[in-house]
Amino acid sequence: MTPDRRIRVGIDVGGTFTDAVAVDAAALTLVGQVKVPTSHHHEDGVAHGIVEALEQLLAKLDRTAGDVVFLAHGTTQATNALLEGDVATVGLIGIGDGPGAVITRRLAAFGKLELTPGKRLPLVYAHVADPSAQAEVRAAVERVRAEGAEVLVATEPFGVDRPEGEQAVLDVARPTGLPLAAAHEITSMYGLHKRTRTAVVNAAILPRMLATADLVDASITKAGVTAPLMVMRCDGGVMSLDEMRRRPLLTILSGPAAGVAGALMQERVSEGVFLETGGTSTDISVVRRGKVAVRHATILGKTSYLSALDVRTVGVGGGSMVRVSRGQVAGVGPRSAHIAGLPYACFASLEELRDARVAMVRPMAGDPDDYVVLDAAGGRFAVTMTCAANALGRVGEEDFARSDQEVARTALAPLAATLGTDVAGAARSVLDAGTEQVRSVVDAMIRDYRLDRDTALLVGGGGGAAAVTPHLAASTGLEGRIARHSEVISPIGVALALVREQVERIVPGATQEQILAVRAEAERAVVAQGAAADGVEVEVTVDPQTNTVRAVATGATELRTQDRAHRADADERLRAAATSLKTPETRVRTLAGTDAYTVYGTEVRRRLRTDRHPVRVVDADGVVRLGAADARVETMTVEGSGEALAALVRDATSYGDGGIRAPAVRLLVGGRIADLSGVLEPEALLALARAELRPRGAGEPVVAVVESRT
Repeated sequence: MTPDRRIRVGIDVGGTFTDAVAVDAAALTLVGQVKVPTSHHHEDGVAHGIVEALEQLLAKLDRTAGDVVFLAHGTTQATNALLEGDVATVGLIGIGDGPGAVITRRLAAFGKLELTPGKRLPLVYAHVADPSAQAEVRAAVERVRAEGAEVLVATEPFGVDRPEGEQAVLDVARPTGLPLAAAHEITSMYGLHKRTRTAVVNAAILPRMLATADLVDASITKAGVTAPLMVMRCDGGVMSLDEMRRRPLLTILSGPAAGVAGALMQERVSEGVFLETGGTSTDISVVRRGKVAVRHATILGKTSYLSALDVRTVGVGGGSMVRVSRGQVAGVGPRSAHIAGLPYACFASLEELRDARVAMVRPMAGDPDDYVVLDAAGGRFAVTMTCAANALGRVGEEDFARSDQEVARTALAPLAATLGTDVAGAARSVLDAGTEQVRSVVDAMIRDYRLDRDTALLVGGGGGAAAVTPHLAASTGLEGRIARHSEVISPIGVALALVREQVERIVPGATQEQILAVRAEAERAVVAQGAAADGVEVEVTVDPQTNTVRAVATGATELRTQDRAHRADADERLRAAATSLKTPETRVRTLAGTDAYTVYGTEVRRRLRTDRHPVRVVDADGVVRLGAADARVETMTVEGSGEALAALVRDATSYGDGGIRAPAVRLLVGGRIADLSGVLEPEALLALARAELRPRGAGEPVVAVVESRT
């Protein structure tokens, strides 16, 4: 039998290096990795490094371009463009007459948005009263072009409901050949100011991202790869290259998203905190019920309508330098050995560390002069978090950051003498100071997302993971581990990521048909980008306070729906459920199941109140995908689901001062969890349920998990 040579390739373009990994398409295990310098200054930009990494990876594995069945890359280019102020001049054309014109003209103030100290967003503004007056529109377009506009955005009050005006402006501008965007196409949320700001920032990076997309696409095609090229999004999924060309802003903050996506897929995390530690900083994010936590991102100091991973960054990493004041460790970072241009002391040789003595320096002009370095026979070295972790033996033998423990202890000895303690004490002081900042953020995120501290897992990724996660786990009492292949967890996340799309609409008093239309739009979007139609999951939320209908669709590519790496046996799944339920396995019952999920439950007896029936849904990988504090579980068929669901919803609907509140309903059918818990109106809930089940076979089993809202 011919061996399966198919591979999924993930490429992560970092500020210094471009990492590429190959994952076996059938087993979903890492089979190879390479690292090349990021080609910022090449005439083809970062595209050159992407292709170089791919070519080296294929050569190393003796594979051909035809063996690549999935190819995706993540890039910091959008983020860096904003951080460095390397953006295009945006021509903003506002539309409106009468009172609306006053509001729209105020959008010209976006030219005051600060990109970097002293550098503002380059924006020129023109106004048209009547978008159907082509001569007026043409004059406005020519005016902003004459002032240097490289990309055009059209915006109008109520453009979400009446997009014709924005489209009319773009139709007139199309012959210019400039990249174009209508504000309602970037986000369909109400709020002229925030919607336009999101569209303007997207437009500012559009020309640069278009050029890169075209170069990467052409280079990959030239290399013989026929698999469609995907790009990492900031919410942990991937999107097609065409979608990236339309909304490049979705790639901002995608670096941290790639890492947590890797941890989620590879480490089978149900609930916990992911810490991706580099040399200078640690990005902290949350996994809850097997999904990454997302929220509207803050860009250039302002909230946007961009849904991104909720990531919080702390300026402590594996290379963070130690600061000493008055005979004790005063802190760690924010300066790192990388910024100071110094090697880590723990990676020196014993001979190089001969006669080492402590000195205090300013790594950069304006820094305090309390950063510790060692002046030794082999030169000057930085004492870092990684040095302390190695000295305490907290770095695993196969870890990327592993050094000789004797060398690390030798490096810490002069610092220990300065502090008046032993080497172990000095190392603990360094790690305590460094992880203190991380711990406060981890505690806040556990609190914000109501994670159970008894079952929450700390997972470390990144090249500096061992400098933070093991010590933090030990000091907090939380379970912690380093992700496999942690130094390339981001490109692994890119290779394993799911196709994702979110559609948001403001629909006052949304009808069943309008809710179903938003759901269908999200589902069509991920299928169009390569997701298998029968494996798409859509989570719909209706917020009656803001009139927002939100549908988040997630789907695996065709290949990943056919091949899965791991199947947890019955004992593993039971153990995962019991751990999450915090009860002995003997008290856990199997309540229901499908081919993809098993539902477990137990009973919590209470003396003066009704007994509770907590439930956990565990997938075939042994990941707890759903937890309910008190739920009813019923199995039915698709054919009989109409009446059965109607009765369940009727019995569990609550009535009170806040109005009618339908129960939180999740349906397990085939390989999907249809989460309908975001809908509070009973009839709309049942309509969504019918839409979910309509394509299924009449006799197919359905498991309903119903949780009353009290």
